[in-house]
Amino acid sequence: MSIKHGLLALLERGPMHGYQLKTAFEESTGGTWPLNIGQVYTTLGRLERDGLVESLPEHDGQREYEITDAGRAELAMWFATPVSRTDRPRDELTIKLALAVATPGVDVRAVLQGQRTATVRTMQEYTRLKASSDKRSDLSWRLVVEAMLFQAEAEIRWLDHCETTLARYQPETPAAAVPTPEPGQTAPDRTAPAGTAPERTARKAGRR
Repeated sequence: MSIKHGLLALLERGPMHGYQLKTAFEESTGGTWPLNIGQVYTTLGRLERDGLVESLPEHDGQREYEITDAGRAELAMWFATPVSRTDRPRDELTIKLALAVATPGVDVRAVLQGQRTATVRTMQEYTRLKASSDKRSDLSWRLVVEAMLFQAEAEIRWLDHCETTLARYQPETPAAAVPTPEPGQTAPDRTAPAGTAPERTARKAGRR
């Protein structure tokens, strides 16, 4: 999602000024995408330049914006176009683990455990947020929080899968090599009792 289409969707509700758009945008995304007011007005300027919104006469020191027919057409096209995986930001965690596996000296299991702990903590925070908020009736906000919960749960399952895969492909520690006897020597008796030859002789003498 771009800020551009987010603002167009908000303006479809009715004219708003910059601070109203900022507040509505953050509420609609469950507080997960904070905006600064500069981003809002910069985006509004581009939308106005492209004919997607137009500014209204200033009132009480605030200038409101409203969506145009071209803006509605752009918004309708955005809603109708499925989101492609290639359109989403690169997953830093996936890249991090891929590099950790290939980097000498990195404890990949420690990286996995650290991430799992952090993700579980985040999921618990989302659960408390969903249970304690007074915005339960706000469907858009609820969908955002539940999406974050599902993503956290999926990430934990994926981390478990990574750990299982890592254990499967981890090289086994080679067994200790048995020395090859030199010519004329007898191979060591692996079944002989512990201790040196003199110690074994002394133990036998003591039993007589």
